[in-house]
Amino acid sequence: MTVPNIVLIHCHDLGKYLGCYGAGAETPQLDLLASEGARFDRHFVTAPQCSPSRASLMTGNHPHENGLMGLAHGDWELGPDERLLPEYLSEAGYDTHLFGLQHVTRYPDRLGYDRIHAEDALTADAPTSVHEQARARDVADEFATMLAEGDHATDTEDPFFASVGFFECHRVEENGGFGFDADRYDPPDSEDVEPLSFLPDRPGVRADTAEMEGMLEAIDDGVGTILEALETAGLTEETLVVFTTEHGLAFPRAKGCCFDAGIEAALLMRYPGVVDSQVRDELVSNVDVFATLLEVADVPVPDDISGRSFASLVLDDGSTYEPRERIFAGMTWHDRYNPIRAVRTDRWKYVRNFWHLPLVYMTTDIYASAAGREFQEEYYGEQRPYVELYDLESDPGERENLADDPAFEDVRERLRDDLLEWMMETDDPLLEGPVLPSDWEEMHLPIGDARHNIDQPDER
Repeated sequence: MTVPNIVLIHCHDLGKYLGCYGAGAETPQLDLLASEGARFDRHFVTAPQCSPSRASLMTGNHPHENGLMGLAHGDWELGPDERLLPEYLSEAGYDTHLFGLQHVTRYPDRLGYDRIHAEDALTADAPTSVHEQARARDVADEFATMLAEGDHATDTEDPFFASVGFFECHRVEENGGFGFDADRYDPPDSEDVEPLSFLPDRPGVRADTAEMEGMLEAIDDGVGTILEALETAGLTEETLVVFTTEHGLAFPRAKGCCFDAGIEAALLMRYPGVVDSQVRDELVSNVDVFATLLEVADVPVPDDISGRSFASLVLDDGSTYEPRERIFAGMTWHDRYNPIRAVRTDRWKYVRNFWHLPLVYMTTDIYASAAGREFQEEYYGEQRPYVELYDLESDPGERENLADDPAFEDVRERLRDDLLEWMMETDDPLLEGPVLPSDWEEMHLPIGDARHNIDQPDER
């Protein structure tokens, strides 16, 4: 198999909110992409937040392994020994390009791209809002211009890799809160949208959903522009197109939470004649995408990463694939300390919370949104439990916590042991106590010498 060009399209805060996944939104270009390739129905991410999840995509390691346990513009950085996807591909002969956002590091030069087209690559001295400039239609046009002008390696025998990052569907600060920049887009009427399956049908949720769909239309248009540009350049048959996002929707019980709505993510892959039209229901993690893309590119996969390739699932190359029995997720820092670790199997979800926070944690952009304001009293009036256990078969909405039910003690203990074993194998610093930011002394955090103890949930 000739190694393909690879176009990795990614966006913010989308989850699986696409027509091809059953959402009420109209996404014709993405639905077409899904119909012509592989759609992964149970693809989950390592963290329900931006930078840590994106770092897993680019390194094949979990956030606490690669060092990016908080946001890239918030004084968190990849470990000095981490090597990223574009670096491996460049060394293998790919011409590598960055378009739009990346939000993995404040020092884009360390990403390993041969060329950075983005004006908003989030440099060390850039304002934290700079990646808002990476709007889908503009970024897609930049990619199309590159192909049209031949400013890439396709006029030689070298393949190219392009990371194309869209700002949408991230909330923006407006009118004293956070919304989806409705003045810039053309959202439908709130009465015409379908309620979100994981939240009650309330006016604020509908209003935010409608505005989000306005942004989603821009994402779909951008994908259409990229696909058309590949076709015009005669590169469709030679290119693997991947579309994904970094975590769930920017709504309560999603972004910032380890419910499925927070860690689920779209994953579509098209490579005509190689990746046939198919729907996959195996458990896969975005920590595996790194190894998968390296294998497709015929680049040796490093032995010292947590991810593993699922290329054999879609390539029909005769090789066998051993399905994952579980995936792991969690978070450590976002706009506050929020240490969580979780394990998910086909049927069960076990979540371990290590800090005192409300019943449902909401990131700042969600808390100050129309949807968030409708749930502040309900979610902030009660402390969340330290241990959560959900039967996803009978309770897909994760509403009934079974952690204290004696009937499920064996399940709880088995998953607890699985989680602890994984944390130990991956040298999770959370086992040694609170994970401190670099400037914790200046912040005067009341942490002291406390140690986290997974065996005794009530200890802090």
